[in-house]
Amino acid sequence: MAPPRQQRGAGLAVPTAAPTGAAATQTGAPTVYQGQEVQFTVSNWPSGTGPYSCVWTITPTGPTTYAAYGQNVVPTTVPASTAGGANVTFTWDTSEVEPGSYTVSVTITDTGSPPGFNPVTLSPSSLSAGGATLTPTGVMVNLRPIASGDSIPVTMQRAAEPTTLDQALWVAIRASANQLLFQNYVEFVDTIMCPPPKAWTLGSGPTTVDNVINLYLKNPSCLPPLDQRRFLPFPNTDAYRLLKVATECFLMLNCGVYLNAATLNSLVNGPAAPPSPPPQPTPGQPFPPQGYDVNDDAQRLNQSVSNLPQQIVQWWSAYLASGNQYLNLNDPLSAQNAIIPYLALVRSRLNDLQMTPFCNMGMECYGILQRKLTNPCLIELIWSYWHEEGMLVQTLNAISRRFQNFRGPAERDPLMRFDIDPLRRLNSLLWGYIQDEQHRLTVVRRTYEYNHEYGLNLEGRALRALRPSDSRSQFLEAFHNLLYLCTIFFKEDDDTTVVADGFPVLNALKEVHYILAAGAHNQFGELPSTARQEMLMQQWLLARPEMREFLGGKIMVPYPEQWMDRVDNVKGMEGWTDVTVVHFHDLAVYGEQIVLSVRYGAWSLTTATAAQAANWARYWRNEIQGYIHAYRAVTGIDLTTEPVNATLPSVLLRQRLAAQRPVAR
Repeated sequence: MAPPRQQRGAGLAVPTAAPTGAAATQTGAPTVYQGQEVQFTVSNWPSGTGPYSCVWTITPTGPTTYAAYGQNVVPTTVPASTAGGANVTFTWDTSEVEPGSYTVSVTITDTGSPPGFNPVTLSPSSLSAGGATLTPTGVMVNLRPIASGDSIPVTMQRAAEPTTLDQALWVAIRASANQLLFQNYVEFVDTIMCPPPKAWTLGSGPTTVDNVINLYLKNPSCLPPLDQRRFLPFPNTDAYRLLKVATECFLMLNCGVYLNAATLNSLVNGPAAPPSPPPQPTPGQPFPPQGYDVNDDAQRLNQSVSNLPQQIVQWWSAYLASGNQYLNLNDPLSAQNAIIPYLALVRSRLNDLQMTPFCNMGMECYGILQRKLTNPCLIELIWSYWHEEGMLVQTLNAISRRFQNFRGPAERDPLMRFDIDPLRRLNSLLWGYIQDEQHRLTVVRRTYEYNHEYGLNLEGRALRALRPSDSRSQFLEAFHNLLYLCTIFFKEDDDTTVVADGFPVLNALKEVHYILAAGAHNQFGELPSTARQEMLMQQWLLARPEMREFLGGKIMVPYPEQWMDRVDNVKGMEGWTDVTVVHFHDLAVYGEQIVLSVRYGAWSLTTATAAQAANWARYWRNEIQGYIHAYRAVTGIDLTTEPVNATLPSVLLRQRLAAQRPVAR
């Protein structure tokens, strides 16, 4: 606290003259209170013609780093009438000086002397020069005691929860989810579908797709290269086939990559911004490389920036080691210190089975797939669900129908003028996309899986006869209740007069965790990644420059990704929902990260504490509040009120669409 400045002259500290020589050091410095004035004396003033310029240097020696530089010492000019040998006094105002010890020196220059005059410098190391001496050469400034009438600012800080090891898991999940962002996908695909950078070394072979992909993937020895395993039995589909291979390669390389301890260590100890241009990739390492914002995580984790990367690495190592107790240590492939506790607990239920590497596929080598435990693909199908509700898939379906000259249900096709010439690449890409339709997931298959994992449905004529065998009907209510309890926790946590209670959040996390775990079967292993691959390709096709030329777009709307304005334009043409796809995209991105953290956290363990739940809520606060806002913008439902609304989003969207359309007269 800086004390109020005292008037000049009040509380003047006049130190006694210190003798010249070795005894006149910092140890004999006078002590003053902050705000007092210190008097310096130059004895035996040097003879000259004058006037004299005085430059003072006052530097700290500890514990402060404040640099005063003598700007508050007066006077700075001594008149020419000053006689040689006189004693001249100067005053230093310490009102704005931080407490600490300081050394003092002054350089006296005779501005009226002819060229060649040597200035006189007096300092602790040179107490006497030209016959002149300076006293004192050091000052100790102490904090002024509190006096009557002083204003004392008081701040209250949030009660800190103890750090928990699973905080490193949240860092790994968020980094892995961000690695799959659309801009990274575009950059990755361009390295395969365009000539690779000249700086890349592809060996002695030609610059084929196989050689480029080999820079990314550690191809299993039991399988041929990825490009040779993917082909289409149709002519003139090479461009689309290459896009399909590049997309699958992107997911294989970047999906859940930061669960690896070495990769996470490289991330948090790496640069704040990714290198540009990106370096040549290393097989098995994420690409494009991601920068790490340590300040963002320091704020989320309530930790110091200085040693946070080392702490995250230590937390992650200890967190992985805590799962070893559930492993079969007699298994040569037990993968100690490599499996998160939740999956280690699941593996303990199959202790009679050995883990097996990827290439063991027969009955004789039957066992648990090691890769599924050590490198789970951190993808949630809820990402695909919200993009499908945002009409991403339906937009490309409408374009595909027009490409084949199918008219829509309206009397006049809104896309009638969508004519793509064969001179540009989009033509052959759409040709391959349409020819490959039989190999893509249908809306019915995706909807059955939405229902199996989250109890969610889509609306449409093709979906009226759904008869799911197993549905997570309680997920939506439990998930919305978790979000609602988080809003209460945030209000309590922002009130520094109380300690926010994390137990309600912990109980809600356990409930959602068990519901999600029950749906992690059958198609859960492959369908989410397949749906993600197909929708990334759809976004990439819509983002192509040709699409803007044929569909137009609102230039002044700051869409965060290139494909979004195309979707909104087609929605407007077709009379679909008028809610921008940006909000659906936010629900997809935020919802995926929240659900991943609930699914893979070890919330079922009896050792889970309220402190873990409190740290979870604080870390994911931006995503939780972003999801709540986007949900209100899309459905009109406020998740911060009680009772929580568990109406299916598809029903709410149908109701809003009916209200949006004008009533026929």
